[in-house]
Amino acid sequence: MNFNQTQTMAGSRSNVAVFMQQVYLWMAAALGVTAVSAYFTASSPALISAIFTGFTPIILMVGIIGLVMYLSYAMHKLSAGTATALYIVYAALNGVFLAPIVLVYTSASIAKTFIITAGMFAGMSVYGMTTKKDLSGMGSFLIMGLWGLILASLVNLFFKSSMMDFVISIVGVLVFVGLTAFDTQKLKTMGETAPLDDAVAIRRGALLGAITLYLDFINLFLYLLRLFGDRRN
Repeated sequence: MNFNQTQTMAGSRSNVAVFMQQVYLWMAAALGVTAVSAYFTASSPALISAIFTGFTPIILMVGIIGLVMYLSYAMHKLSAGTATALYIVYAALNGVFLAPIVLVYTSASIAKTFIITAGMFAGMSVYGMTTKKDLSGMGSFLIMGLWGLILASLVNLFFKSSMMDFVISIVGVLVFVGLTAFDTQKLKTMGETAPLDDAVAIRRGALLGAITLYLDFINLFLYLLRLFGDRRN
């Protein structure tokens, strides 16, 4: 290996470190905003009543999905400030939508499940960062599994089967554990060519990466909570 190759590899590792640090920081910020938003909303019976009546929950869900789709497709055109503001709004709206969880499950089980989720997420993210194995094939399989989860969940809205719900939760945990590793590896590859001299590009890329890992974390948490969470009496 010559000197130029050594420099290139060192530069690549530096790019990945800087980029992934930004991704994880913005992901952690979003989780914090979501938690504060959820607990604030849940602490106000009047707010809960106003938000979760009639068609308001559907409108809120459509707004959340629309906002994350807009961020995914228009991020490259947004200024750093606008992208960041919309990202924070998205995290806050998710907290509002998830507020009923605080009322349904005990605080102790939410905290316990969060710690378990954080441990599983960290382990799989480290695996995605360090493994030499190409996870792209696994990623395609997991995306198919994700669509299957969505379809099965919609079907179970009508059948309301507790056994089917249990199976969906287990499959959901497996899918999002795998997606955490796959998405981390994909972001690592993106970070290898990240333009460190372009702060706006780094912010855009980091926010997109943070959204991806944030969704992996939130969904993993929700499926684990369905399996192990203790409901309030």
